[in-house]
Amino acid sequence: MAFLCQRDSYAREFTTTVVSCRPAELQTEGSNGKKEVVNGFHVVLEDTLLFPEGGGQPDDRGTINDIDVLRVTRQGSQADHFTQMPLAPGSQVQVQVDWERRFDHMQQHSGQHLITAVADDLFGWKTTSWELGRLRSVIELDSPSVTAEQVAAIEQSVNEKIRDRLPVNVRELSLDDPEVEQVRGRGLPDDHAGPIRVVTIEGVDSNMCCGTHVSNLSDLQVIKILGTEKGKKNKTNLVFLAGNRVLKWMERSHGTEKALTALLKCGAEEHVEAVKKLQNSTKLLQKNNLNLLRDLAVHTAHSLRNSPDWGGVVVLHRKEGDSEFMNIIANEIGSEGG
Repeated sequence: MAFLCQRDSYAREFTTTVVSCRPAELQTEGSNGKKEVVNGFHVVLEDTLLFPEGGGQPDDRGTINDIDVLRVTRQGSQADHFTQMPLAPGSQVQVQVDWERRFDHMQQHSGQHLITAVADDLFGWKTTSWELGRLRSVIELDSPSVTAEQVAAIEQSVNEKIRDRLPVNVRELSLDDPEVEQVRGRGLPDDHAGPIRVVTIEGVDSNMCCGTHVSNLSDLQVIKILGTEKGKKNKTNLVFLAGNRVLKWMERSHGTEKALTALLKCGAEEHVEAVKKLQNSTKLLQKNNLNLLRDLAVHTAHSLRNSPDWGGVVVLHRKEGDSEFMNIIANEIGSEGG
């Protein structure tokens, strides 16, 4: 069956019943980067508002009776909710979803469907995988290269469709429904049971998917393709942001731009040229400094060698020296009698 989070991705809280609760462990990454094991419980509910990880989409976060849910995983037709406190089987519970995280995932996932469909329609590129990352999302295309002009064409097309306010519908089809053959997808998981869930962007795309989605493309607000990266063999990764992530990216970029304007004492349109001038000046200063350091090393070596206190042993400490400074002195002093 489809969970409530799949039937109504906009639902934020509801009441359900605890089916079971059993001891469990959760492996997490600690603040020091090392793996840590947390003891707790796997709670199974009659239905769930919290999406379990799947289809390239991370799981939801939320609470059950104000108890934090740290992980949600799918086990066949049920979902395991990891909590650090037990919940009594048969009890009624209130489930709430972390809406900011949920809506962000809805925007990125629906954005991926839209980009995938447009890339296929415009250039015949198939999506072979995708990742919804914490800060950005990546679509893997089966093309060895993608030009800047092609990226611009995809970005323009997807944003036109967002402005057209195209509806996004979710349906369930039986496995033997002939329409299933016409739906795009990368196959079903081995433990799939029940009907097939199909997400359709009106007039654009139909795709098998278990994830949470917006009900209208207008909820995506905007999509920004940040560029491409070299992928696996003969593949190209398309990096994108959708919805609120674009606004946050613009806020960070604007903050950086203001800071650079203050530091460089020029307008944003002059930042690149100002940095190039600074780089050239730095290279020249480094070259001059190196020449002076070499001259100083030679002078220091001769002074030590010609000192009336010369006794064959040299002790020299220079806090800002380096290996080249040391080697010049060693060579200038010479090994004979030293």
